[in-house]
Amino acid sequence: MNGLRRALGGGAEAVGRRLTTGELGALPVVAAVLVIWTVFQILNGNFLSPRNLSNLSVDIVGAGMIAVGIVFVLLIGEIDLSVGSVSGLAAALFAVLNVRQGMAAWLAVVAAVLCGAAIGAVQGYFVARVGAPAFVVTLAGLLGWNGLMLYVLGSIGTINLDEESLLGELTGYYFHQVAAAYGLAAVGSVVCFLAYYGDRRRRRAAGLPYRPLTEIAVRTGGVALVAFLAAHVLNRFQGLPLALLAFLVVVAGLDLVLRRTRYGREVYALGGGLEPARRAGIDVVRVRVSVFMLSGTMAAIGGLFLASRITSVSQTSGSGLLLMNAIAAAVIGGTSLFGGRGTTWSALLGMLVIQSIASGMSLLGIQPAVQFMVTGGVLLAAVVIDTVARRTRREHGRA
Repeated sequence: MNGLRRALGGGAEAVGRRLTTGELGALPVVAAVLVIWTVFQILNGNFLSPRNLSNLSVDIVGAGMIAVGIVFVLLIGEIDLSVGSVSGLAAALFAVLNVRQGMAAWLAVVAAVLCGAAIGAVQGYFVARVGAPAFVVTLAGLLGWNGLMLYVLGSIGTINLDEESLLGELTGYYFHQVAAAYGLAAVGSVVCFLAYYGDRRRRRAAGLPYRPLTEIAVRTGGVALVAFLAAHVLNRFQGLPLALLAFLVVVAGLDLVLRRTRYGREVYALGGGLEPARRAGIDVVRVRVSVFMLSGTMAAIGGLFLASRITSVSQTSGSGLLLMNAIAAAVIGGTSLFGGRGTTWSALLGMLVIQSIASGMSLLGIQPAVQFMVTGGVLLAAVVIDTVARRTRREHGRA
């Protein structure tokens, strides 16, 4: 019991320290999700129903995949405005190859993803090697790739997809077995514990401050509680969605790349400044090109999931608010616009905020104009918090 009290006291002290030093992490966005869910549940009792939450978990995947790529671009202090058009072009390419040309679905998927990667590499070359501003290069891409998508679709404009095809199953398939969702929750909890424990061992071996085992147990218990509660809710509807599983695997895998590989450290280093990174021996051109290539790849994957969700590709694919939502999700989730701070989990959390607002307002029958204003206000708040936190970190010598 005394150990538990010390763990809880240490956790509260750590939270207070992070607030005073500007190391906010995911705290603001988690608080925002709790507030949004509470408000909408009070206004409409169906918001936290298993059906709505299950649909919400699938709705965040398409744009969330795109936001993951945006996170990498923001980490190096750049921006990619072309991801919406790239996602639409990839979906259009898949539809034409698979539906009109009869190409095997898996091969058409590969072609669409490679198309996104190639586009990212080209844009990254102009930014990193030629030195053109990323804003202008990707703005040109936004226009050019959207035009190419319209050309690929041709005069028909809309191509319907089979709901039972490979692409249709991306967002339409559910693991109905109860063990699937609970098994994922168990695996996630174990991985979380191993990550905390491994970090403790490394810090202890290096003579740095480390978390006591009781605090690790409390943190892991909190993660397990959320994971198993989510699994319980999903199992009350149709089970674990394949789309959500794929999204979590991508987010966790790329988070591991950022935190545990040399490449990830190089990405973060570029966010601190190009010249210091170059003097540290980092191949700046290679890393910058690879980041834009990753952004294009994730945009293509996101476009395929979005097409799967509505089982069609049209001239409006990749347009509208998709670009804004993807960028907003990364920023709202905690990725700094100044570079060097953020994780792939930012994309998931930020998209959860945006889609929760959209879902709640849809249930209440509120017009889209209000949704845009609320989302804009949340985005402004996230930017203000990021700016204030950065100033606070600078004052404490942490920026």
